[in-house]
Amino acid sequence: MIRALLALGLAATIPFLQGAIDARRGRFRAQEELLYVWTGEHVRSLSPGLENVLADIYWLRTVQYFGGQRAFAVDKRYDLLGPLIDITTALDPRFLLAYRYGAIFMAEPYPDGAGQPEAAIELLRRGARANPQSWELRQDEGFFQFFFLHDAQEAARVLEEASALPGAPFWLRTSAADFLRQKGEREVSRKIWTRLYEQGEGIMRDNAAFNLQRLDALDAVEAAQASVDEFKRRAGRLPSSLEEVRAAGLVRGPLADPGRVPFEYDQQKGTVSIARRSYLWRPGR
Repeated sequence: MIRALLALGLAATIPFLQGAIDARRGRFRAQEELLYVWTGEHVRSLSPGLENVLADIYWLRTVQYFGGQRAFAVDKRYDLLGPLIDITTALDPRFLLAYRYGAIFMAEPYPDGAGQPEAAIELLRRGARANPQSWELRQDEGFFQFFFLHDAQEAARVLEEASALPGAPFWLRTSAADFLRQKGEREVSRKIWTRLYEQGEGIMRDNAAFNLQRLDALDAVEAAQASVDEFKRRAGRLPSSLEEVRAAGLVRGPLADPGRVPFEYDQQKGTVSIARRSYLWRPGR
């Protein structure tokens, strides 16, 4: 609480820090937000003894920058995301929230994130080196290895190490075993996102909820596709629409995603997919 109040009270110092940096850099700046591309050591030198407070301020600016790009920018760019997170964690290497949420921002596929899972994993590793007793950071690294890089072996190895840390939940070891047994990725994904939803809060909980909804949508698409295939087998042709499949009594699940956006149906190919206008749609998936 005290740290948060100090951060709010010192937020007013940001314009002065900006002015000091601008004065040092002169007229030539890559972007108007040049403050962001300085290192944690540069910012630390401007206000010694206030590193934790400045880390809070920079984290607020990181969230604002990411949210602004994601929600409002037409040509979304996340160039400053990495430098912002680096400054925040350099100022406060024990800022677990910045490592964990920052990794999500970096790893999420473009345009909802920076689309840089390798950089996200390196951020989590850096956090783990600074916080060797944090099973949460190792857990996240293992999950990212599985979800974004599709490396089940490395994911299992990392989760095994995480499970040995103090306070680690027992299911980290069972998750590692699931990866090695090479169960269906969707089945394992649902189990993991459910656990992250139950333990998370804020952005991490919202992200887990989104991924659970997307898994529901993918299951429904698969069921609808099976209905289309069955219609073709019986009628000897592709249906003209999903409604024709429903009228034939072959639909065994919803024909819309959890957001109630109807699935798209390609009559020429006979394929069902999440609609591009749905918030659950992602390119190439």
